[in-house]
Amino acid sequence: MAGNNKLVGEAGAAEPAAARGESALASVPGSLGRWRWRVVGLLFAATSINYVVRASLAVLKPSLDQRLGWDQKDYGWVVTAFQAAYAIGYLVVGRWLDKMSVRMGLLLVVGLWSLAAMGHTLATSVAGFACAQAFLGLAEGGFFPAAIKAVAEWFPKQERALATGLFNSGSNAGAVLCPLLVLMITRIWNWQAVFVATGAAGLIWVGFWARLYDSPGRSARLSPAELAWIRQDASEVVLRIGWLELLRRRQTWVFMIGTMASAPIWWFYIFWAPDFLSKRYGLQLSQSSLPLMLIFLVAGLGGILGGWLSSALLRRGKTVNVARKLALLACALCAAPVFAAPFMPDFRWAAALVALAAAGHCGYAANLYTLVSDTVPRQAIGSVVGLGGMAGSIVGMLFAQLVSRVLHFTHNNFTLPFAFAASGYLLALCLIHLLLPRLEPMRALVSQDLAAKGI
Repeated sequence: MAGNNKLVGEAGAAEPAAARGESALASVPGSLGRWRWRVVGLLFAATSINYVVRASLAVLKPSLDQRLGWDQKDYGWVVTAFQAAYAIGYLVVGRWLDKMSVRMGLLLVVGLWSLAAMGHTLATSVAGFACAQAFLGLAEGGFFPAAIKAVAEWFPKQERALATGLFNSGSNAGAVLCPLLVLMITRIWNWQAVFVATGAAGLIWVGFWARLYDSPGRSARLSPAELAWIRQDASEVVLRIGWLELLRRRQTWVFMIGTMASAPIWWFYIFWAPDFLSKRYGLQLSQSSLPLMLIFLVAGLGGILGGWLSSALLRRGKTVNVARKLALLACALCAAPVFAAPFMPDFRWAAALVALAAAGHCGYAANLYTLVSDTVPRQAIGSVVGLGGMAGSIVGMLFAQLVSRVLHFTHNNFTLPFAFAASGYLLALCLIHLLLPRLEPMRALVSQDLAAKGI
């Protein structure tokens, strides 16, 4: 059997209630311990730094347009360079992380992206920024596979959506802080200092991670009760898992489709929201900082509420299938009104619609990532998240090229990009439900396949 490139469930073990789609949530003991939530705090801090780094160029774009003579197509190529490398990083590093510890994986990816951020100070042209963004994307691509794997190691299924929503809200905290930090640093020093400061913050985080993090089984800070709580789900035995085996499974395609539909829209908000406020409403950096901060502050709350919603539904006795999909539907409906943003006469109403849609995205993402840990064996999580991230980044590259050309040839008319942003989530949810009407675990399905073959 060792020669079979398959996923195998634990022999003779009964399927956990969550794997059967049933709710089996016990009340959380009050004296359990909270070290697992400190791990979420570390991931939150890393995600915040991650998004300050990647959003800095978007915030600086209106001023760099004048300084470097960029047009929308030039900027589109810079964004595409980031996303192409990000796709490679997601796939390669996600696979690599399944073969090594989360601790070492995050030390390396955060350290490398911090150095890549500092490398932006050497750029003086479109090509230079494209190279710097490519190195940044390659390193950052490994972060989310590692973070999702860390959540799967440290949390039982019933807490994973909330934990994912909490650490993923760091993306919004970073995006909230970014306009303020960029404005403050550029006023005191210059735009190069922005990238030096954010790179230094990443290296400081690496020091804290190295000192504080270890796997649950090796952590001296965990109480026996909290360790037992973390390990309450049934264990699984998994053999080597190949790419083709994963691509044959609907669970992999559910995540890939969800990411392909939603990730490009999030990139659109990150890379073009500052430009939208500048081009459509004539706002300068000092004027757009507050609405940008509010957009991503609301988005962060949406990520937490989206994760909380599915966990609350589970506590009320809903199945995993119903809880996750109802939460996805609620978040998708929040994104739908954003199509009207370009038609708003006042930038405040436009920013409010974008904020609601961004909140919907973050809640959607929290539940989408949790679908992976719900349906995929722990040893394959990095690979599946890597495949989905790669797919989302490839579509994001194409979307970036489409947006840049639409804006170039329509003289910055944002109607079509926002129409795509309004419809992607509902379309993805329909496809997810068609592919996987019930959220069956991949492990159980493969065990049945092997049993049918007499293995």
